Amino acid sequence: MAKLGKEGVFVVSAVVIAAIVAVGAIFPTQFGNIANTALSGTTHYFGWFYLLSVFGFVIFLIALAFSKYGKIRLGPQDSKPTYGFFSWVSMLLAAGFGVGLVFYGMAEPMTHYLTPPFGDVESATPESARYAIQYAFFNWGIHQWAAFSVVGLIIAYYQFRKGQAGMVSNVLSSVTAKRPKLRRLAPILDIFAVVATVMGVATSIGLAVLQINGGLHSVFNVPENMWWQFIIMGAMFICYMISATSGLDKGIKNLSNLNLIICFALMFYILFTGPTVKILETITLGLGDYLQNFIGMSLRMSPFDNSEWAASWTIFYWAWVIAWSPFVGTFVARISRGRTIKQYVFGVLVVPPLLACLWIGVFGGAALQMELNSDAGLAQATADNITSALFRMFDLMPFSNVLSIVALCLIFIFLVTSADSATYIVSQMTDNGSLNPPLMKRIIWGVLIAAICLTLLSAGGENGLKGLQSASVLSALPFTFILYGMIFVTLKELRADRKAMLTALYRRHSDTPVGADAFEAEMLSEEDRYRRAPDVKNRRINAR
Repeated sequence: MAKLGKEGVFVVSAVVIAAIVAVGAIFPTQFGNIANTALSGTTHYFGWFYLLSVFGFVIFLIALAFSKYGKIRLGPQDSKPTYGFFSWVSMLLAAGFGVGLVFYGMAEPMTHYLTPPFGDVESATPESARYAIQYAFFNWGIHQWAAFSVVGLIIAYYQFRKGQAGMVSNVLSSVTAKRPKLRRLAPILDIFAVVATVMGVATSIGLAVLQINGGLHSVFNVPENMWWQFIIMGAMFICYMISATSGLDKGIKNLSNLNLIICFALMFYILFTGPTVKILETITLGLGDYLQNFIGMSLRMSPFDNSEWAASWTIFYWAWVIAWSPFVGTFVARISRGRTIKQYVFGVLVVPPLLACLWIGVFGGAALQMELNSDAGLAQATADNITSALFRMFDLMPFSNVLSIVALCLIFIFLVTSADSATYIVSQMTDNGSLNPPLMKRIIWGVLIAAICLTLLSAGGENGLKGLQSASVLSALPFTFILYGMIFVTLKELRADRKAMLTALYRRHSDTPVGADAFEAEMLSEEDRYRRAPDVKNRRINAR
């Protein structure tokens, strides 16, 4: 197994994915039932483990950012960020949130409004509206980015600081190198990451195709059937293949920037044409409730009343983001070269969640105000069909058709960007971590992802896709243990890295204060060199 090489990882990954998809296509109902049963059992027995782990990742990242290692750069110490802040954040959002936030930004608060978390408050009341925003902020906040951030940080550190290939197996090479039996299993880690990524991305794209079809039906009365889903998938495939041939710096970057501009335009339109003051008050109150109850929500379960809410929402979300972390984390690593660990943690763990909360606060806040003040029927519309609920809200606003078209364009561009990012990262994973994987390999993976979506849509529809989604989420449990190993190894490397920097400084500058921070020592050494320059010149003159 250890001799597979990059093409071996590519071939084995493709075969495993094809086998799983074939089973899902031939036996969609049975496959979905088995996968869902396995997922339910996993979340039931290990839900506590997911909650503790993700909360631990948050604490680890914050502690690392403000520790003595926070000034270490993800690259050479004199390197600068490859991308500007706006482009960096826009690409983070495109890869990490994508279309999910567009649909659930309004729909999730409305769902919690009707079915309050843990049944703590009465349904469809001002209290449940407040609770809905609080938990929507929580589910799309800092925790959702914790697993992405950990994987991205570790991959970027090894890839740009250590000069190693950006692969999960390379991070753990210091452990597997000393244990021959484990070394033989190293390629399995990469295959595992590829399979989980492709299944997750394919199901997300497939489900989004169904959602776009639902949106077109709501706005233009387009029929919801396989022909239109094939047309949508075909158009998307052509667009993300064109983007893939343009490369990271043109295709993904430009599409991501366009996404963010449209997001801000749509968000500000809803803010200023809706109940502006009430929306701003909702965001402020929601942030206060979120921060005040941060730890309690992070670790809340229901051992005494057997509520299934946490398993259906928070624990599923955490498992989903851990399963997606190889893909999103590797992409985040690829675009984060040159930033310090502190800059990285602030940028990845704070900025996207903050933008997500603003989006949810605007769309969810506007919808809740409409529901509470005029009984707009949005809550029932969400319960009936979550894919068209957003367009139902637009029907109650000025220029509703324009808003719906803009939202559909935004969803489509988000999907193209996500698919393009996925083909790039999967190609990188199956090309030994290459920063510029071959175009042909990216085309092959793009075709395979599209084929998976179409196969499952035609065979089992939404049930087949959700069965594959459940199967991909199951990978979160073993990968959580892999994440712990990656964190342990990286902490040892950071300690050795800082020690080496201090040792080199002390050898070059004997008067560097012992025990000084490595970066302070570097600054002191530079100041000392300039201060002593005249003395050195005088000594040279006297020597003559």
